[in-house]
Amino acid sequence: MLSTENYKKIFQAFNHLKVLIIGDAMLDSYILGKVDRISPEAPVPVVSVIKRETRLGGASNVALNVMSLGAEPILCTVIGNDSKGDEFIRLMEESRMDISGIIRSDHRMTTTKYRIIGNNNQMLRVDEETEEELNLVEENELIKHIFGILNEGKTDIIIFEDYDKGCITSAVIEKVCEKASEISIPVVVDPKFRNFRNYKNITLFKPNLKELRDGLSVEAGPHLNEELKKNIAYLHTSQNIQVVLTTLSEKGVLISYRTVSNKIKFLHIPALIRSVADVSGAGDTLIGTAALCIALKLPPEQIAVISNLAGGLVCEEPGVKPVEKEKLLNELISLSH
Repeated sequence: MLSTENYKKIFQAFNHLKVLIIGDAMLDSYILGKVDRISPEAPVPVVSVIKRETRLGGASNVALNVMSLGAEPILCTVIGNDSKGDEFIRLMEESRMDISGIIRSDHRMTTTKYRIIGNNNQMLRVDEETEEELNLVEENELIKHIFGILNEGKTDIIIFEDYDKGCITSAVIEKVCEKASEISIPVVVDPKFRNFRNYKNITLFKPNLKELRDGLSVEAGPHLNEELKKNIAYLHTSQNIQVVLTTLSEKGVLISYRTVSNKIKFLHIPALIRSVADVSGAGDTLIGTAALCIALKLPPEQIAVISNLAGGLVCEEPGVKPVEKEKLLNELISLSH
């Protein structure tokens, strides 16, 4: 563990970082209420609505987490030219986030996840979305937007936040990663199945066990064993990835990285026992935090410790919310004593 002063310096340094986030943005819509009876029409609970909320989700939640930690996020995505898209822009502006990277399309809908919460428990989720990839015009416009931001100057790190909704295509990945390599900007990825094998020559890759299993077409069980490490080592070599941060749910995270002698070293960071209210958005928090740590060139153990704790903290409250910087810092300081 680092000293209190070192943690404070790291968190102060977050304030000077600029982060480009590329990926599937969405709205998280909540209907919150109480349940005290079963419907006479069908054996389902009746939720009496108390309030409604809409929040930024997906890649835009990663941007919120980056901002909450003090850095400057710029989100590049394609949303619908629809009423939900209008609401998305309004929420971005209310959060004082740069909207110059947002592209509106007449051919896509704005992804919206509706969650019905009764007595603080999620009863049902309804998704309104398209999973079709961007058309060629949208793809070229997105790449043009991204290159414009990168050519402006200081960008410290790039995050691909992939939810398999079609905003990230193989061409977007290839061209952006080539550009990032040319100008020496690290790239971190929160992957999904469709593009799993397309992410090559990157700095950090953050799969969970299901994504690892599906992406590599292997049987990756929930246990920390040699078979799991073998699959992760293959991922390092086959896709030339420097750091792999595998999330293990309640078991914490497993970080692996190349040593100077080109060997793969593994380090397990267990999760802290805490009251879990909702795991939604934990991955967004974890990748955003890990990206800032990568940008500061922190050692792998500190990347894992800080991001693992950040992901755990946001599980303590229902709904998708960004991590609180002061709370995370205080927890790290407390653990270091």
